[in-house]
Amino acid sequence: MGNFQDIVTKACGTYFETFRRRTHVTPKSYLSFLNGYKTVYSDKHKEIKELAMRMDSGLEKLQEASESVATLSLELVEKDKELAVASVEAEAVLADVTVKAQGAEVIKAQVQGVKDKAQALVDLINADKEVAEAKLEAAEPALQAAEQALLTIKPSDISTVRKLAKPSLLIMR
Repeated sequence: MGNFQDIVTKACGTYFETFRRRTHVTPKSYLSFLNGYKTVYSDKHKEIKELAMRMDSGLEKLQEASESVATLSLELVEKDKELAVASVEAEAVLADVTVKAQGAEVIKAQVQGVKDKAQALVDLINADKEVAEAKLEAAEPALQAAEQALLTIKPSDISTVRKLAKPSLLIMR
């Protein structure tokens, strides 16, 4: 502490040489200096104590995190084993699905062939139907004419034809 007093005395001498004013270090100013030093010291001590507490809690958190990482690493190893088993099972299912898909493709091709044959048959039937309808339409006027001719025949005409021993070819038709 005396060292501080010497430093202050030297600073007072330097102050006198620079500004030509005298300053004296009295015990009261020294006591004020010591009280100020105590205040600064206690404030810094509190700050350091807080920082130490924060560092301790941080270290505790790091320790907890380290333990959690170790636990999670063990769980990860177990999950990796389960994942490997699941991956093998998935590959087996995928192979089975691929085989079934190929079988379905074969059946689909067969069904498509049958469908194409059926469509060709339907097209052929539709063409025959159109031809038959065209012939029917062409025969329709003749049918109507024949029906009109039948309406003109009377029962007496039928009895006359029966009386003929040999009817002519036109009548027989």
